[in-house]
Order: sequence, then C-alpha cells, then structure tokens
Amino acid sequence: MKIAIIGAGATGLATAYYLSKKEHKVTIYESSNYIGGHASTFEINGTPIERAYHHWFRNDYEILQLCEEIGLSDQIGWHNSKVGTLFQGKIYNFNSPIDILKYTPLSIIDRFKLGLSTLKIQRIKSWKYVENVTAVEWLKKNAGVHAYKAFWEPMLRGKFGEEYYKEIGMSWVWGKIHTRLASRKGIMSKEKLGYPVGSFKFFFEKLYEKNIAQGVNVHLSTPITEIISQDNKVKGLRINKSSNLEKFDRIICTLPSDIFQKIAPGLNNTYISKLTSVDYMSAILAIIVTNQPISDKYWINIADREIPFLGVIEHTNLISSSNYSNKNITYLTNYTTKSDPLYKMSDQELLNEYIPHIKKINPNFNQSWIEEYHYHKIDNAQPVIRPNYSKIIPSYETSIENLYLANTTQIYPEDRGTNYSIRMAMDIAKIIEKSYNF
Repeated sequence: MKIAIIGAGATGLATAYYLSKKEHKVTIYESSNYIGGHASTFEINGTPIERAYHHWFRNDYEILQLCEEIGLSDQIGWHNSKVGTLFQGKIYNFNSPIDILKYTPLSIIDRFKLGLSTLKIQRIKSWKYVENVTAVEWLKKNAGVHAYKAFWEPMLRGKFGEEYYKEIGMSWVWGKIHTRLASRKGIMSKEKLGYPVGSFKFFFEKLYEKNIAQGVNVHLSTPITEIISQDNKVKGLRINKSSNLEKFDRIICTLPSDIFQKIAPGLNNTYISKLTSVDYMSAILAIIVTNQPISDKYWINIADREIPFLGVIEHTNLISSSNYSNKNITYLTNYTTKSDPLYKMSDQELLNEYIPHIKKINPNFNQSWIEEYHYHKIDNAQPVIRPNYSKIIPSYETSIENLYLANTTQIYPEDRGTNYSIRMAMDIAKIIEKSYNF
C-alpha cells in the first residue's frame, strides 16, 4: 500500500518504521524542519538537549523494545532520580514512603492518611474503578482535606490551572501513580530513570535512519494543507498549498485534534464532536543554564502556588553536567491555557517573572548565575482528562474510510509520553495491516 503519515514525531516515525517493515510504501510529511515533535532537541554549547524534559521509566516496555530492535538498547543510561516537593519555603524529599511520614506540613495523622491513600491508589487494579469521579472528590475523601490542600491541590492547580483543575478525573492521578510505582523494583527501592546517551536526538536519528533504509520518504518543512476524500473514502493530500492531489491508499495523521479537524473537511459531525470534546493545555518552558546548581534534586514539585511555575527539573542532576561543559541546566516548567497571562508573556518577560522565585528554591541564587536562557512554548501539550474520559476518546479509525488519527488525546489512562506514542504506533500499524489483509 501507499501510505502517508502526517507528522515526524515519535508516533509518526515509529508508525512508518513498523509499516515499512511490512514492505508498504510510506511517506512522512513534517511541517517543521526537524524530527522528534514534542521530544525534539536544540543545542546548548553544541550539545543536543530536549526542548521539553524527557526520560524513560523501567516499565516503558514498548519504547525499550523498539530501542532493542534498532540497536540502541546498550545506549540507554539508567540514573538515580531524586524528587522533592517545595511547600511553604522548604523542600521535602519524596523518594519513598518513609518520606511521606516526614512531610511535616501535615500532622502525623494526615501524613498516614496521605501515605495510605497513595497505597490505596496503587492497589486499585483498574482505572475503570475511579473513572467516574473527579480527583478532587476522591482525594479529599481518601487522603483528607488537609493532605489534599497541602499536597494534591497545588499539583492539580499547577498542572491544569484554575480553569480545569477541579474537573480532572481521578483516572489521570491513577495513571500517574501506577506509572511511577511500576517503574520501581520494589516499593522501597529507588527510582531509576532512563535517558539515551547523547539525548533523544540520537534515538530519533537512529529511527529515522532505519526508516530511510526501509524505503521511507521523509519530507521536512512540508505542511499538509488538506486531506482529500470522496464518497467518504480518503483519496490523498494537498501538500504545501499545491493544488495538485497526491494520492494515497491510507493516511495517518498525528497532529493535534484541532489542526486535524481543519485539514480534514470530510469528517462527520459525530467524529468532530469527539475531537472538540477534549481541551488542551500548552507547555511553556524556561530553560536556564547556570554556573552553579539550583538544587540537589532532579525534580521538584512546586506545592506553593504563589510561585508561578509548576516544577523545577534540573536536568544535570540526572545527567552529569560534564556532558554540558560543566554547566547546570534547569527547566522551569508550566502548563497554561492560551488565555493565561504567563502564556502571553515574551520570553524575557517570563524570565523576569520567574527570577525572584528561584530564590525560594535556593536562597543563595543570584541572577548572575544565569549564563544562558532558552524559551520554548509547546501548544497542545497536555489533554485535559475529565471523568469518563474513555467515552469521548476519538477512535484511531475516523469517519472517513482509510483515514486514521493518532495523537495524545488517545493515550489513556497513562499520561502522554514517548513510550505511549510508540505503543500507539504499534496499534495503528496492526490496524492498517489487518485492513490490508482483510
């Protein structure tokens, strides 16, 4: 079959890889001038690093299997992760259940409630048992109001903003907890996170090379203006404002739902209603390169909502700063709606807003520590997961025959990530291969 894939991120490249292995003729179209999508890289002092922080867990089986297939399994480093939570001016360790009992903003009774509620989430075998309830409702009931206010609410509020945090389904929290705990060898063991040697750039380049070797054509800087269908069956693509039609037997779109809807005018109202039922948050990332470390933690959750960013991810506390000319690299991360004042700020305005609050992480911090600053904004980064989300997920097979959608709104109940993009690629490839053999 002649197959087109729109988007050269993890899903697009992996889908091309699996389908070209079956000797289908695959062409990828990517509007940007680079591959990798949300996990793509830029350079700091000549060394590639992700625009948005990324890592793998030990239970990211699909992407680890793909790494083995393409010859990268021995190029993954596994590193100890140190996690903390900042609340009321103090950073508390959150690496083990013992640390929960040391979380002194809560009374000893509330600490036990927080620990027991986390254990209860872990023991819930299926997300389906909590899908019809909001996280706010479940956590208040099972962790108690004090633990909810001191720990969970700031996380939800920071991740989904004032507009959405009260609407988030408990299944999203279930997915986050199960992903983190399942990646450990035991509940008391330390978390290890995986990172490809040389950055995610080398993973995507290797996958790209495999695709090229299998006959895949990849066109960068080539936006798709329209997906053409006739009699409710896909015909082909209009490419880069051309009036010509490029015919394909199957088309897979990996773009966000709102963009997909604009370029696929033949979709029916039922399918469109599912596309428009899911809201997105945007990610804004301020990346500072400093001559001194900000903290000794890889990941600090900000539970103090007076601080305007959600998390502090100090990349060089996971990957040695020796890889970056002994400089320290820290992401100050946030998720916002497009109406949020932080979203509308320029890169320098955002940094100026953030700088006074870095002292709350490290009282010794001085602005002179910052040697470089980089800013990235990623729209459609985080779908808003409400109760009963499974009922509104658009199917891979759209209302147009032989047209398929594969994007982050369809990753559930796990939080989106490169591993689940690879799993989605596997699923799409199987569906298309089955339709070809039918």
